[in-house]
Amino acid sequence: MKILVCTDGSESSQKALEEASIIAKGCNVVEVTIIHVHDPSLGATLPYYESITAEQMKNFQNMMAEQKKEREKILSQASKFLEEKNIKTRTILKEGHPSHTIVNVAKEEGFDMIVIGSRGLGGLRKFFLGSVSNAVVQETENCSVLVVK
Repeated sequence: MKILVCTDGSESSQKALEEASIIAKGCNVVEVTIIHVHDPSLGATLPYYESITAEQMKNFQNMMAEQKKEREKILSQASKFLEEKNIKTRTILKEGHPSHTIVNVAKEEGFDMIVIGSRGLGGLRKFFLGSVSNAVVQETENCSVLVVK
């Protein structure tokens, strides 16, 4: 069995990692892969100016490098969590639309299960899944999806 665990560094994704570790220990799991997908449309974008100074470009590049380090740190911490439980892991860092990217990776690499955290929302919205987890459930074919609360 191959498991794809989704993480964004949130408490919800930590719960997904914990559940994936339980499944991996109790089943014949061949591979646990942790994926983090960064949606560049939600992050920093280069400001539009008639002309951009070299300093502005350098500041933007530095900011993008820092954001990439943060995403790598999220993956590293998730991998360390599973490896401390003697579960061999692999990590994937991608850019793109999160749900589409997760579904495509799961399909292309033949994963049997996707484990993803739900998004904790209050009030009436608590009955609905987060947008990414909901889309993954709806779009995934031939692969089980476990949404962890």
